[in-house]
Amino acid sequence: MAAAVCVNGYKRPAGGSQEAEGRRAARKRRRKEADGGGPGPEEKSSRLSATLFGEDCEISPDQLYELLKYAALGKCHHAAQPSWCRIYHQSHLAGVVVIVLHEMSQLHFYKFYLQFKHLRRVFRHKFILRPSANLLASLCGEGRSPKPPNAAQGLSSTPKSSDLQHDPIIRKYGEKKRGLTGYTLTLEEQKKNDYPIKGSLGCKGYIYTECDQQRTDSSPLFGLDCEMCLTAKGNEVTRVSLVDAQGQCLLNELVKPESTVVNYRTRFSGITKKMLLPVKTRLSDIQIRLKKMLPHDAVLVGHSLNADLQALEMIHPSVIDTSLLFARNEGRRFKLKFLAKAVLGKEIQSEQRLGHDPAEDARAALELAQFFIEQGPAKVAELNLEMLLTTEKLAEVSQKKAAFQPQRCRVQKQLNEPPPLSKPCFLDCLQVAGQKPLLLGRQELDTSGLYQSNLSASNKQILQKALEDVPLSTFSVIQFSLDPEYIASHLLAGLCAKVRSKLTDMLTIYAGPFQESFCLKTVRKEFGRCGPIQSLAVVTDTYQPYVCIQYEVLEAAQLAVESLNGAEVAGSCIKVQRPVTAATLDCDVLIKELELDVENEGVIYVAGLKKSLTETDLQEEFSQLEHLETLFLPKDLQSGKHRNCCFLKFQKWQSAVDALEVINGWTVKGSKLRSRKALASGHLWRWIWQMNHSNGKQGRHILHEKMERLSDAEQDLRKQVKKLDHHIKKLYRSLQNNTLCVVLFPGVNSIHGSQSGLGLMGIKADRGRSAC
Repeated sequence: MAAAVCVNGYKRPAGGSQEAEGRRAARKRRRKEADGGGPGPEEKSSRLSATLFGEDCEISPDQLYELLKYAALGKCHHAAQPSWCRIYHQSHLAGVVVIVLHEMSQLHFYKFYLQFKHLRRVFRHKFILRPSANLLASLCGEGRSPKPPNAAQGLSSTPKSSDLQHDPIIRKYGEKKRGLTGYTLTLEEQKKNDYPIKGSLGCKGYIYTECDQQRTDSSPLFGLDCEMCLTAKGNEVTRVSLVDAQGQCLLNELVKPESTVVNYRTRFSGITKKMLLPVKTRLSDIQIRLKKMLPHDAVLVGHSLNADLQALEMIHPSVIDTSLLFARNEGRRFKLKFLAKAVLGKEIQSEQRLGHDPAEDARAALELAQFFIEQGPAKVAELNLEMLLTTEKLAEVSQKKAAFQPQRCRVQKQLNEPPPLSKPCFLDCLQVAGQKPLLLGRQELDTSGLYQSNLSASNKQILQKALEDVPLSTFSVIQFSLDPEYIASHLLAGLCAKVRSKLTDMLTIYAGPFQESFCLKTVRKEFGRCGPIQSLAVVTDTYQPYVCIQYEVLEAAQLAVESLNGAEVAGSCIKVQRPVTAATLDCDVLIKELELDVENEGVIYVAGLKKSLTETDLQEEFSQLEHLETLFLPKDLQSGKHRNCCFLKFQKWQSAVDALEVINGWTVKGSKLRSRKALASGHLWRWIWQMNHSNGKQGRHILHEKMERLSDAEQDLRKQVKKLDHHIKKLYRSLQNNTLCVVLFPGVNSIHGSQSGLGLMGIKADRGRSAC
């Protein structure tokens, strides 16, 4: 286990009634520590340990919830230790602070790695975070769910476990959670529910989206909804909306029907003759745009989506239909308006507005699917939707009968109000224990403890509020956001392309010059001793031949530059260097900072291993090294085969330094080893491999022309990132010692693909770092 050393914290000011005194006491103690006066010797410290090395570095929102729940509540509230890490002396934690950086992913962290000066130097523990549709709900335990009618109203709030077995949702899906692929319609279900099917007689002339890539549980979701009018031809599309997994509207377009309109259906569609007069867009234009926008593994979500696809005259192989997802008995279906109100606590399709808003409906269907996937069938069945629907209908009847009975009208009003968002379960426990949780930023808790949106506050305002209120709360979630113009999907795609290109350049070296008749096999063997090679090519555009080698890991490329530059290889004294581009100008600085990253302390990289060696063989070979803690033997994530390198993690930094001197030149079963300090031993190794393989084996010249000059938007984003890092630094410094701090980059899903999130965590120590 990789234990992070933490030190003593001081006790929090008691009670929230004397807030001013509490703040002053907290500031006074922090100033005392900053001046060199640490916490008293009688106070104990908490420790955090986690196995986040090599391939064991991807954490789900559920696993993160385990950690936060135990850190906030501990054993006294029957919370269990998390399965993937361990907190020692939890009762001595001064508090828990979660910092969420909305709209940011692991991509942003490493694109602006040098700008995140504070984050990369403070937190030892880093992990890949799987993207979540509603991260905040995942962190706090329960998503948005309605408050069921109470017992005073004569209705059961939660069905018994025996009753759940007869629920149509449980009968269809079982009680266990599934990934999103477990809820997509099968081909037989699509045929049964009148979906357009490729090759069927009734779909001649329909456009196929060509989204044939295999779906996974991380495939991107898109909400789709259309409004139709009645024409001489039948139902024709008059408006189309598409939203991405974050609810951002990607398409909201009016469409002119081909045939004469018989009925605009304005009451439902909101479309009038006047609205369509200037419209030039035709169905064929929409078909082309949708086909271009959807990635090859896209999953479409909608409510009775078959009608939308039939009207669009399009075929898509992977769909989630919320009218079928929330199953009912005897083939009946819940209306979208009811589900949005009962499950999400949202009012849609307001009668005060003319017609439906397809973007609103698409977003509601998408969020319903996300809720179902996140919570699982058992949680959805516990909502008792049939009972809620019965209650709603009874309320409507009673309202008419009780028009002149004020007392009953008040009850009726309560029944007809949209269900509020429920408080997260372990936050409830905190409040019962007299510990008020703090949420600042995009979502906050009002005086009654329910979620409310707050999109108007700036990051600076959120920081100032956090500096005042965090010392008075034992559990805080602070949310910072980027300005909307910096999160456009095209900008994200550009960042992704540039990061991938920069990684390619950093993994690439040029060696030469060689003689005309040099032995390429000798060159491959010599450079292969530095680490796994992804590609090797001879460059013949020069006077004498050179070799371009692209490695799979950063350490291999750096080791080749350090150990083979100026060496004699294949009969020639060669020079080894990286390509000189705008992207590699700061390569040396980046390599140095990666070496100094606290995650890589005590970790070394060893290359030149024979692929026939097993992990057991290596552990036996390296057993004589002092304080060796963990060995990680990387595998190809596609083939599963071991690479010819490994990472060694030591309990002490000096032991790693000593091991470097011993291992360099060491021979293991006839193979001479090379080693250096690690650069990407944990989560970063996995992410680099995925980035390097996500777009095929591309050459190093990808997008260099576009990289010569940063756009204004990227330069502004760089400044925003610097400000964010400064805000986090200021907030972190204000925290009491012994505070568990977790920083989250939630990850993103867009039409350009999914980007995994990143988590950083540690318990603040007296020297201002989460680990020593």
